[in-house]
Order: sequence, then C-alpha cells, then structure tokens
Amino acid sequence: MYQINENYLKLPGSYLFSTIAKKVAAFTDAHQGERVIRMGIGDVTKPLCPAVIQALHKAVDEMGEAETFRGYGPENGYAFLRDKMVEFDYKARGAEIRSDEIFISDGAKSDSGNIQEIFSLDSTVAVCDPVYPVYLDTNVMAGRSGDYDAAKGIYAGITYLPCTAENDFTPAFPAGKAPDLIYLCSPNNPTGAVMRKEALQRWVDYANENGSVILFDAAYEAYITEADVPHTIYECEGARTCAIELRSFSKKAGFTGLRLGATVVPHDLRKKVKRADGTTEEVELHALWSRRHGTKFNGAPYIVQRAGEAVYSAEGQRETAEQVAYYMRNAHYMYETLKKAGFSVYGGVNAPYVWVKTPGDMTSWEFFDTLLEKAAVVGTPGSGFGPHGEHYFRFSAFGTYEDTVEAMARIQALQL
Repeated sequence: MYQINENYLKLPGSYLFSTIAKKVAAFTDAHQGERVIRMGIGDVTKPLCPAVIQALHKAVDEMGEAETFRGYGPENGYAFLRDKMVEFDYKARGAEIRSDEIFISDGAKSDSGNIQEIFSLDSTVAVCDPVYPVYLDTNVMAGRSGDYDAAKGIYAGITYLPCTAENDFTPAFPAGKAPDLIYLCSPNNPTGAVMRKEALQRWVDYANENGSVILFDAAYEAYITEADVPHTIYECEGARTCAIELRSFSKKAGFTGLRLGATVVPHDLRKKVKRADGTTEEVELHALWSRRHGTKFNGAPYIVQRAGEAVYSAEGQRETAEQVAYYMRNAHYMYETLKKAGFSVYGGVNAPYVWVKTPGDMTSWEFFDTLLEKAAVVGTPGSGFGPHGEHYFRFSAFGTYEDTVEAMARIQALQL
C-alpha cells in the first residue's frame, strides 16, 4: 500500500495567497457590484513593453518557418540571453559571472523552491522572519523543518532570523552553530527593506568562514534606487565561493504571465565529499544543479527567452525602467499617504512593497478583514510571512496609479 509524504501534513493550512483568494471570492459573492481594489499578490498590471512584444512576434514567426524553427533548447538556456545577463546584470556592476554559470528557468519561485534538492536532508536551514513563504514551505516538504509549534508559529528545526523595526528589518547572525543554508532576499519581500553593501558583505564573510551557502533572492533588484544597495550578491568579495543567486523577469519586465527567471551557480562553489570507497572528492554545486536542471526541466520556451533578450536592448531597458518607475510612484504615494494618516510605514524606497504596522492591537488578519469588509481593499497579512510579521501588513504597488489613489482614500476615510 502506498504512503504519502507526511511532511506535507506539517504545513499549516493552505498557501497564504490561496487563503486570501478564498476570502476575497467570498466577499465578492456577497457584495455583488462592489469594486474590490487588490493590493495583495505582487502581480503586475502594466502590459508588456513594445520592445518585448516586438521580440515575441518575431520569435513566433520564426517558429512558423522550417528554417528558423526551434525544438528543445539548451538545458541551461540560450546563450543569447545568458550573454546579455552577464553583460548588463553582472559586468556592468563589477561582478564576475560567466555565461555558463547562469541557468535559465521559468521563474525565481520555481528555482527558490527547487534549489534545496541539491542539499542533504539533514542540512540546517535559516530564513528571515518575516519571509517569502516558498523558502520555508519547500524545506518543510523536504523534511528539514522538524515539528510545527502552532502556538508560536514556528518549526523546531528551522533557524529564524528576526527582522523587526528595531533592527531595521535586517537579519543578524544567529546564535550558536551556523546554519548550512541561509536564505536572504534583498530588496526584501515582504518588508521592502534592503541589505546595504556593508551588511551583505558581512553575511558573505560569515558564510565563507562557516562553510554555509547563501541562497540570495534578487527578484526585486530593478527597484533599487539607492547607491549603496547591491543589485547582486556577487558585488561582494568572496560571494562566488558561498552564494547562489536567484533572478526574475517577473517584476523587472512584467513577465508574471510569460514566466522567466534564472539561477546563478558559480563554479567556485564547491564541497568536499567522501565517497563510499573512502576517497575524497571536491564536487561543484554547479554540476549538481546542472544535473537536476537537465533531468527535471526542459527549458523556458524559445519565444520567451527572446523576449527576455529584448529587455536588455536600449529600447527594452528604457521601457522597462519606465514601468518600474510607474510602480515606484505608487509605492511612494502609499508610503507618504499612510504615514500622514498616522501609520508606522516601512519599505517603498527600494522595493515595490510598503510594510505597515497595524493600528492598535489589531492582528494582521483582523486588519485584513477590516479593510476588505469596510473599504473593499485587499492587502496581505504580515503573519502569513512568519511570526514576526504579526501586527504588520503588506501593500503591493503593482496596481494602477488610479486604484492606488482610490485605495488610500478609502483607508483614510476609515480613520483607524
């Protein structure tokens, strides 16, 4: 008789955004005709830029001709896209990354969940708290979490790195033994906080000193506005020997519907392993991820990778920068409006998220219900990102400017 993976039973309830969707659906069914403004899930609203659309059309036409048709592509992505990433995402920032160290995928979410497969099940894991749920949930599914303490909202086997207003939402080194795997995200989802160059360099030094691997999520790097914030962890000295980076086209270019991302695994990231015959071998993590990638993934579509290439054209850079600026205008408006309304507000400077302290003693879900029922505005409860997210709330800047202004007016009218 078959058995199930009982680690899945340790996950409390459904995925955060599925729970939100169910609550919103129930509200809209009960309030027909009332317009709900959605500022919860970080999905973009601006259409793909003209340079990307042009590249898509051209690639589709190529797929219709025998001479230019493409079938299975290279396992780690087409060189035309990887080379552009090397030039604009790394060399331009003084970071040393080779084209063959970049693995093109269907998105950072998939990679951030899958990357843990190349590490042993007894690897210890550290996550920021609050944190993007995928890092934690996939390690729970794999069996690294230990038991769940519902009262505290934590797993016994996970090391939590508290990110609070008191430490500017920047994680500190954990006490005791260093974790094997350390998930960092900057600009951070959900808090909108960033790690300055000096702070990130300290984490790189810590990882190298302790034999840890940093899994660095740079999905929101396009939204950085301040000069002392790294756009890639490889701007830090020594990062090639301790860090894997996850990148995304979803937010920088509006590819949430196209699906395109990349994972960078430098050849310098190696681990000595002892074979069954007693010999010792140095293994590149690059080779392990390449094996996993080639076995379980057939590659992002050719037409989507051509669209990704277009992002790096002169027109593509200008047009996507305009879209990023549009969303950051929303973020700035939310930040200033909520601050004037008396809320404690964070983020919104280097990230498309605004992180807000809930009024009074309201829990995150109580604030969610209040906004939904009384203002028809949807955000994301901070507690869904971890115990230190309780009494906080995330607003996404990815709506239209008009909806952003309307949502803020509705919230102000509540006089919470």
